[in-house]
Amino acid sequence: MRHRLARRARGEWGPLCTAVRGPLVGRRWRAAPMTLGAVCLTAVLQVVQNQPWGFRPVQNLGAVRAADPLGPALLRTPLSLFVPALDLPVWGALAQILLVFGVAEICLGRWRTLTIAYAATLAGTLFARVGLALGLLPASDARIVDTGPSAAVVGLAVFVLWRHRAYVTAAAVTVAMVAEVLVEPNLAGREHLAAIVAAAVPCALAWARGRQRRSVDSASSLSVLPPSQSPSSRPGPNQRRS
Repeated sequence: MRHRLARRARGEWGPLCTAVRGPLVGRRWRAAPMTLGAVCLTAVLQVVQNQPWGFRPVQNLGAVRAADPLGPALLRTPLSLFVPALDLPVWGALAQILLVFGVAEICLGRWRTLTIAYAATLAGTLFARVGLALGLLPASDARIVDTGPSAAVVGLAVFVLWRHRAYVTAAAVTVAMVAEVLVEPNLAGREHLAAIVAAAVPCALAWARGRQRRSVDSASSLSVLPPSQSPSSRPGPNQRRS
């Protein structure tokens, strides 16, 4: 039983651990410089927004609300990833960024990590607006300050896990986010689901391209078989070789 569980764990997390271990051992902190910069930026913004003189500038630059005009909200969205939520402990945001952004940066690269993180956060922001416009969300959600890295973290986690074939863990993360919405239906939980959908889109496209490529390769391999080995030239059950 123990060996079976160990084998399943290696199959689930082995590729991801292998992808992270090499660069991390070889380069140490230099393997994820963007992540370290993001951690420092988040810590600085936390200190500044807790100062009497700093709260308003941080809110003006990085706080997003569904009630805000779309243009300013889109401009604030990139920085909103790194503005810690006021009602949550900052160490949670720092730990999320260090772990998930760090693994993603090592596995995906700096710019792809930032792109997926921004897309996941933007999906949550736009979902709030669409949900309010369609009457799916209470009107009070329009005034909620939407900041923090959680949507980006969820989107990145699902994408990286899927890319490295940790399908069970990716499914577990998704189920946990659905359970969060069912237990405590709030705007943050719903935005996490929107972030998962945003991360799932490139996963589905990559899967479709891979399947199409395998079909083309299979067809090509059949077309280059010599006549004596082609499926049409092989005798059927009621045929004899001449």
